[in-house]
Amino acid sequence: MNGSEFNLPGVNLLNLYQYLVIFFVASLRISSFLISAPFFSLGGIPLQVRIVASISLTAFLFPVIKVPDIQNMEGFNLFILILSEIGIGLSVGLILNIIFSAAAVAGEKIASTAGLSMSSMIDPQSGGQTLVLSTVLTLFLISCFLSLDGHLFIIKMLLESYVYLPIGIILNFSQISNIAIDTFGNMLYLAALISLPIVGGLLLIQCSIGIITRSAPSLNLFSFGFPIALISVFIFLYAGVGPISDAFSDLTGTAINLINDVLHSTKKGTF
Repeated sequence: MNGSEFNLPGVNLLNLYQYLVIFFVASLRISSFLISAPFFSLGGIPLQVRIVASISLTAFLFPVIKVPDIQNMEGFNLFILILSEIGIGLSVGLILNIIFSAAAVAGEKIASTAGLSMSSMIDPQSGGQTLVLSTVLTLFLISCFLSLDGHLFIIKMLLESYVYLPIGIILNFSQISNIAIDTFGNMLYLAALISLPIVGGLLLIQCSIGIITRSAPSLNLFSFGFPIALISVFIFLYAGVGPISDAFSDLTGTAINLINDVLHSTKKGTF
């Protein structure tokens, strides 16, 4: 080399380093969403797939994303900027997780009413014990959500947020916390609506079984009532596939509206 500095032809390593830092900051919002979203964060999806998806989406938008001057930014402001970008992506993903929990809560209520609370399995997403009926309703909700292109709507909203919510904007997180509280209330309300018809029918059957066993004490409650309740819950679920799918469709619209409220929350300023 004769003591001369080795440089790659046509590549300025300093500029390359700066572009990599800017690309990393621009990908934080999308990456944090893919980590926290209920359908992308499943245990069956490898981490490499999520990394490639976040890099691909960021590379698609990178030429048009406006990134503030990171070089002249102080360390504390850069740290707050990174936390703000991660907070936006996590807020979108956590709202989806809370809304999707409505199916799990409804399944637990139906299973406990029908006497199926002992039938549990390992949830691959959370790693804990989950009732089988809750897992079935959650998978049904994910299928309805994907068939309605809800994931495409949310990804589109997240990508468009770089236009009206550019990097470096400080959000009003007090307003976002109020939206999160409303999201939790909507989740409980939707879970009650989904489970109420089936739970109501099972309650009538349980009352009828109680009256029968009261009039005929020789009948064994468990050998007589449990099979009837078990058969009835499957009949109610089969008959309620249409209404449950309509409820999951409304749940998808509710999730999209709440995410739209978060991404359009009041801005407090810039860095």
